[in-house]
Parts: sequence; structure tokens; C-alpha cells
Amino acid sequence: MRWLCWVAVLLLAIPNQAKAEYDPLKVGEKPTQAPINLDINDSKRSRKIPIKVYLPASREAAPVVLFSHGLGGSRDNGQYVAKHWSSRGYVVVMMQHLGSDESVWKSTGLGQRLAAMKTAASAENFRLRVQDVPAVIDQLTQWNQTTGHPLEKRMDLKKIGMSGHSFGAVTTQAVSGQRFPLGVSLTDPRITAALAMSPSTPKAGNPNTAFGSVSIPWLLMTGTNDTSPINDTTVESRMAVYPALPKGSKYELVLEGAEHSAFSDRGLLGDRAKRNPNHHRAILALSTAFWDAYLTGSPEARAWLDSDKVRTVLETKDRWQRK
Repeated sequence: MRWLCWVAVLLLAIPNQAKAEYDPLKVGEKPTQAPINLDINDSKRSRKIPIKVYLPASREAAPVVLFSHGLGGSRDNGQYVAKHWSSRGYVVVMMQHLGSDESVWKSTGLGQRLAAMKTAASAENFRLRVQDVPAVIDQLTQWNQTTGHPLEKRMDLKKIGMSGHSFGAVTTQAVSGQRFPLGVSLTDPRITAALAMSPSTPKAGNPNTAFGSVSIPWLLMTGTNDTSPINDTTVESRMAVYPALPKGSKYELVLEGAEHSAFSDRGLLGDRAKRNPNHHRAILALSTAFWDAYLTGSPEARAWLDSDKVRTVLETKDRWQRK
């Protein structure tokens, strides 16, 4: 029997196979079905909200990530992030906001499009967008409990990420912690974490007042050339959001040379430089790690996000900071 003891000792002495290193760029299992187009009818406002839903391969209830497009966009925007996030196990819901969507420019002549876009970037459309978000969450909650619906039992609505680009970033800020004059809050408490691509500070008021009480994790992404001709948003305005946030699970990525379109599927008319393919790589890696850390509670993702390993997906002049 003594030899059995020695075998046991030797087995214990052999190190366990090393766990695979966390990789936010690794593509997960390919979804088994194409994205689903659905319309949400908000009867309280007599308003339709078109959505496109990307479902993961697993049929287990999964965290949900909402995405709000920029001015002039649609539910078909952001496919590169939607496909990657859904492959990583998230239900991704791309929202379309009527009145500030693609209909703004599709219905006008080339010479009138910029003026039409500026008109659509209104306080009224901002209000409609902000109200779209809880309406979408309410409907998803119903569909999650509806027998026979394609989304039945597919969503873990206790874990909701909110995201968006440009006007969608402003929408994201509003529903996930920003405060407005007179202490007004439009926050939906069901949102767990938020990602704003091309964020911005309000035109009036103190950024510290607007963002100083954000209590959930936020990730901001912008670029050194991230400006907008629609409302004359400057790089300085985009970069003023992060310093105003309180400490605790707050992150900012500034991509060197990135223009406003860097966060979109493709370039935009008026871009001044050739697109950098590493920008999308960095966006996918950091956003995925952020969702993994704060929606699924992955300690490996949180450790990666809070370590120097982030630099492995960034270029030398890209800036990354956290607090």
C-alpha cells in the first residue's frame, strides 16, 4: 500500500493545468438564429419603437445590453458590437428612436440634410429618446414572461447594460445617472452599468453637478478628433465628463486620432483621415470586459480591466484611465 501513498503524493505535486487566460476578444459560440426585428408599441405615448434583437446561442436567460443609435441612425447600426456581444452570451437590443433616426435625412435633399439633422437634435427628441428606454425595458419584461414569444425566458432583466453612441450616448447618460437642473433625475434604476461612446457635457451647468452622483459603473469612449458638426460638440466637452464622475468603477478610453465615426460600423462623409482598424478591436475588447465584469460579475474580467493587460489591445498613444 506504500506505493499508493507515493502515487497520491506525486499527483498532488503535479500542478493543475493552467486556466485559460481571460480574452475579451475571443468570439464565443455563434448564435443559432438571425437577429429578430420587433416593434414595441408604447400605448401611453402612441409611439412605436422598432428594435433589432441579437440572441446568443445559449437558451439560458442572459444579461441584456441596450443600444441607442446616434442622430440619423437606426436599429441596423452598431452591428460590429452587437454581433460580438451576442456571441459572448448577451441579449443585445438595438433600439430605433423615431424622429431622430434615419428618416431625418432620408426624406430630405442632399443640400438640406445638415439643417434637418440639426433640427432633429432637439430637446423634444431627447425627451422622446429618454422615455423610449423604460418603455423598451417594460416590454422586454412582458415578452420574457409570454409563452411562445421568441424572447420567452431568454433574458435576465436583473442585469441590464445601457449603451449608445453620440445622441445615443447622451440618452445613455440621462437614464443611467446624470442629473439635470433643479435636481431632476431621469435615471432608470433597472440599469446595472452604462457605456457611452462619444459622451458630452450639458451645454449649461456644472459637469460636477450633472455627473457627480453617478452610482453605477460607467465606461466612456471618445477620440482625440471626436467632434460633431451637428451641435458643435468639441473634444473638450467629451473629455470633461470623466473628471466629473465620482470614484468607483469609472473608466475612460481616448483613442488617438479617432473621429466621431470610429465608433460606427463605417466611415462618415466628411471624415478627415483613414480609419484605424485597431479602434474597433479596442472598442470590442474593453466593452466586452466591462460587460463581463459588471453584468456577469466575472472576477477575471474585472482583474483584466483593472490591470495593465488592457494596454495589449491599445496603441501607444491611446489613453486609458480608471478610478
